[in-house]
Amino acid sequence: MKGPFTCRRRGPLRGAFEVPGDKSVSHRSLLFAALAEGETRVRGLLRAEDVHSTWKAVERLGARVREEGSEVVVTPPARLSEPEDVIDCGNSGTSLRLLAGVLAGVPGLSVLTGDASLRRRPVRRVVDPLRAMGAVLHARDGDRLPPLVIQGRPLRATHHVLAVASAQVKSAILLAGLSADGETVVEEPALSRDHTERMLRRMGADLRVDGLRVSIRPSRLHGGEVDVPGDISSAAFFLCGAAAIPGSEVTARGLGTNPSRTGLLDVLRAMGADVVVANERESAGEPRADVTVHGGPLEGVTIEGALVPRLIDELPVIMVLATQAVGRTLIRDARELRVKESDRLAVMGEALAAAGARIELFEDGCAIEGPTPLCGVTVRTRMDHRVAMSMAIAQLLAPGGETVLDDVACVDTSFPSFFPILERLSERA
Repeated sequence: MKGPFTCRRRGPLRGAFEVPGDKSVSHRSLLFAALAEGETRVRGLLRAEDVHSTWKAVERLGARVREEGSEVVVTPPARLSEPEDVIDCGNSGTSLRLLAGVLAGVPGLSVLTGDASLRRRPVRRVVDPLRAMGAVLHARDGDRLPPLVIQGRPLRATHHVLAVASAQVKSAILLAGLSADGETVVEEPALSRDHTERMLRRMGADLRVDGLRVSIRPSRLHGGEVDVPGDISSAAFFLCGAAAIPGSEVTARGLGTNPSRTGLLDVLRAMGADVVVANERESAGEPRADVTVHGGPLEGVTIEGALVPRLIDELPVIMVLATQAVGRTLIRDARELRVKESDRLAVMGEALAAAGARIELFEDGCAIEGPTPLCGVTVRTRMDHRVAMSMAIAQLLAPGGETVLDDVACVDTSFPSFFPILERLSERA
């Protein structure tokens, strides 16, 4: 969907739905399969622009990726080769940062770039630990911003302590550690999503997890099967919308419920929402379940500390939800929101304030007082998919109003079926 979009929907939200495959797992399934010995068959791969960037990148490195019915099959090369051209990561920070870890140890010269938004997203936190492993990397603006130029060479092991919990930085270091000369260790201040650790172990990596400490030794990966669960970050828009609107009841089927990603469910319960998790099972190392949320009265909560990395991508729509809760919702320790596809704190703060929310912004979060009726508003999405979808949900809370999103093409980067699902679950105003 291109160009501006006018939202004219209303609640309550009712029905069951399935969201596309988890974006984080989808990226990793393609990239790790390209590093493995033997074919890997992937079910449930997210078909969206960000994942397509990783798809094209692994093909440039010599892998063959083909579709067989509903599955995607990855055949790795005998060894990764120097790409013949620049690798364009589009809008995908995950593609760029994880590829940096892989390419640091691949002989030859590689250049990673992306669209205008990605070229404004910092890479220094990946560059510094990879340099400590002996990699040669250069970026612009004092090695702060892409494009990223990488001269691959033999790597040495490292012990890196992350200042901020980040699954992307952790993953880049662990991927470099696959070919380093000893044990590479990464320590986090809090748990970030652990899809990398789960998938690498299933593929045969010599990897150990001890609390917030992850270690890896040089390893050969082996292909196999990956079953991608539904993306909880995508389902969050409808789960939060339902929680905020009395009379709503929605069920997300086959949703990934990895504990490093379920901070949203903890927050919904803490706010007083009725959350039911059923049909719990595990497939290919990732837990999943059917999650049902009923609408009802909500109370403000505090979101901070170790909880934040477990719901960082869901915070924009949680900000929308907080406008309907009684009392004060406080979000702290979320400075990472300022270096996503946009400065999400600033952009969401501006949009919600224009819609009538009582919101105060801090450098690392915000405070929202509720409940507050919202009104229709014209939103500058800054080409940020989560801003666009969050404000589409906000329109459900604006009785009689309409919200105009200036550009929704960005939604295709992660959730192309978002608007059709919203149409099906809601009512036309």
